[in-house]
Amino acid sequence: MDARWYWRALALPGLGWLCLFAVVPVYVLVAVAMGRIDELFQPVPAWLPGTWNAGFLNKALSGALPGGEYWSTVRNTLVYVAAALALCVAVGYPVAYYLARHVRRTKALLLVLLVLPFWVSYLMRMLAWVGLLSTDGYVNRLLQAVGVARPPDWLGGHPLSLIAALAYGYLPFFILPLYAGLDRIDRRVLDAARDLGASPRGAFLRVTLPLSAPALLGGGALVVLPMFGDFYTNDLISGSPRTTMLGNQVNLFILGGPQKNLGAALVIVMMVILLIGMAAYVYASTRQRGGPA
Repeated sequence: MDARWYWRALALPGLGWLCLFAVVPVYVLVAVAMGRIDELFQPVPAWLPGTWNAGFLNKALSGALPGGEYWSTVRNTLVYVAAALALCVAVGYPVAYYLARHVRRTKALLLVLLVLPFWVSYLMRMLAWVGLLSTDGYVNRLLQAVGVARPPDWLGGHPLSLIAALAYGYLPFFILPLYAGLDRIDRRVLDAARDLGASPRGAFLRVTLPLSAPALLGGGALVVLPMFGDFYTNDLISGSPRTTMLGNQVNLFILGGPQKNLGAALVIVMMVILLIGMAAYVYASTRQRGGPA
């Protein structure tokens, strides 16, 4: 058998799985968003492109633009995800750098401790945050102990609580690929930079940071993608309309009302936003690897 056909045959199960659980659901989503509703307000998908009705999609797209009905949820999503990503970088990069560069004997133990949160349900970890941030929780007790008479209501729609919870929930997904990228950097390159007169700070800024950029981008993509569709973190930590994100709006339309078609259309809007971000990620990754832009 020709080697090309051999490898293509090996790829067939994966391609079949991808078509079944990725392409088909996306087409179903588009059919629902482009369909109509019946007398009982139930969605009637339009399976044939010739019967598509773009009314719900146009409403979702126009509502997602500045000044539109859903602009506040789009703005909240972009701001909260960007802030949570920045917090992941601020916390995760030093941790990954320390593991890759300054740990020898205890590296395996620290990596196990880093993965340990995955052994606990995400829901349980967020419920622990509810206990910490409640009015009589440890955070407010600490603030009162240092002289803050009236601590904020952290669970009453406070954006900082939601941003911190999002960063906490997805931080391991950011650290692990970043650690792998930093650990692969050849130490001889850093030694050469030092031999050429670079200071430790200069070697980091001119050598380590650029070489770790692909891993940094990959870790950012891993946390941004699930954050965009996250709704349960917001429901648990805030639950206020002031902090509604796209995931909460979609969940409200699909599970809490008769506007399932509009919810499917908002998912398409979310996918368009993510596709723009992923295109920027692929472009930046290609430039970092020295390939054609």
